Amino acid sequence: MLALMGRKVGMTQWFDEDGRAVAATVIHVEPSVVVQIRRPEVEGYAAIQLGYEPVPERKVTKPLLGHFRKAGVEPRRHLYEVRVDDPDAFQVGQEIGVDIFSPGDLVDVTGTSKGRGFQGTIKRWDFSYRPKSHGHKWIKRPGTSGPMGLNKVMKGKKMPGHMGADRVTVKRLVVLRVDPEHNILVVKGSVPGHKKGLLLIRKSHAQSETVSVG
Repeated sequence: MLALMGRKVGMTQWFDEDGRAVAATVIHVEPSVVVQIRRPEVEGYAAIQLGYEPVPERKVTKPLLGHFRKAGVEPRRHLYEVRVDDPDAFQVGQEIGVDIFSPGDLVDVTGTSKGRGFQGTIKRWDFSYRPKSHGHKWIKRPGTSGPMGLNKVMKGKKMPGHMGADRVTVKRLVVLRVDPEHNILVVKGSVPGHKKGLLLIRKSHAQSETVSVG
């Protein structure tokens, strides 16, 4: 299943065929170039290695620079691999753009969620406050950390800690528009991460039919 990398531009409104405004995310998807083809008789599986986002040669390590020169393509900032059924359908140096998607397709978008730093249980796990009236001083304290006599904290206990900056996948988002001329993809709903965040977009495996869009 082919996948492409892109960067989140931001959110906007999209008016459907009934005139209703829905939330939508705009993603800039530059074409990815095929850097290497992996075949079952050599690597044991069929896949293609893709490069995303051109980068100057001075910012690439020498081993990677040799890898790109062997393929005859300009250096790319990111390399990623996609499993395919027929690797012979692709050629090294071939560019794959946003036009592999169509309006109405369902896609899964993977990205890194916004980092929130160290947070307490109220923000991190949506715990409730204690009463704020006179006499209550532990308003935001998480409370007991385990049963009495256990002398340890149970694994998986919801406690204060680092929040966000996790790999998150939002599934079955409807493609609203594809603009190959400007390398733009518009999907319904929100996707993980901040503006200019790196995203991986692939067609949904659970896709059974194409959804009509206005």
